Amino acid sequence: MKSVSLYKPLSVMDEFLESFFDSPLAPFVGSRVLNKLPLVDVQETGNAYLVEAELPGLDEKQIKVQMDGGKLTIESEQEEQNQEEKNGSYLIRERRRSSFSRSFTLPENADPESVSAVFKNGVLSLEIKKRTESAKRLIEINAQ
Repeated sequence: MKSVSLYKPLSVMDEFLESFFDSPLAPFVGSRVLNKLPLVDVQETGNAYLVEAELPGLDEKQIKVQMDGGKLTIESEQEEQNQEEKNGSYLIRERRRSSFSRSFTLPENADPESVSAVFKNGVLSLEIKKRTESAKRLIEINAQ
């Protein structure tokens, strides 16, 4: 089966917390919220894989996309700004920026040389074409 999988080495404690926070007991506090990971959709079409990541509040200069063999990584490194010195102290602060990194292992038929990226309205869209030799094709049967 050809599929894109999340590359995420976990410790035993990480696995426990992930299973707890992704359970029905805590529907609004998933591990992605705790880790501040962007939400990602991955879709397969006939000739490509499409990845869309929500990255609100960022611009294209703050995002880094790289391929390393069959691993696709989306990341952003941001330093927490000391807004207290700049604008006074906060009474409530719920919006924070932090660094993140998400990696995906691509299927063997993905062409790492064909990745294209578009960033618009806070959504990063990546298209990874499939290798042409791995595309489905109809075989004509000749009668004898």
